[in-house]
Amino acid sequence: MNEIVPVNPGSGAAQLDRRGSKSLQRTLGSLDRSKAVGMARIEVQAELQAAKAHAIGFVGQQGMQAVAMLSQLEGQLGQACPMAVTRLQGIADMTAMSIAQVIADSTRRIGA
Repeated sequence: MNEIVPVNPGSGAAQLDRRGSKSLQRTLGSLDRSKAVGMARIEVQAELQAAKAHAIGFVGQQGMQAVAMLSQLEGQLGQACPMAVTRLQGIADMTAMSIAQVIADSTRRIGA
């Protein structure tokens, strides 16, 4: 307790304390602004990543629907013309692989 020294309001020590207080306020203000900018950057990145995930999901959904419709058509045409089943399977497989390739390419482009 012997280290505590009373300060008179008009003394030089009080003026130094006020200057230090202003400096501290400026520093804290700067830190608050830096924090706000950092948070804004994080939020923007999160929104961007969410949009990418949504876009990739949409492309995948469209691809799955296209493959399902392709498979249904393959089955219907195979019933109508049993002699063409092997050829229809080959065409359907090539088409499904191409759809899968489009999805893979899109995922790479969107995710980049």
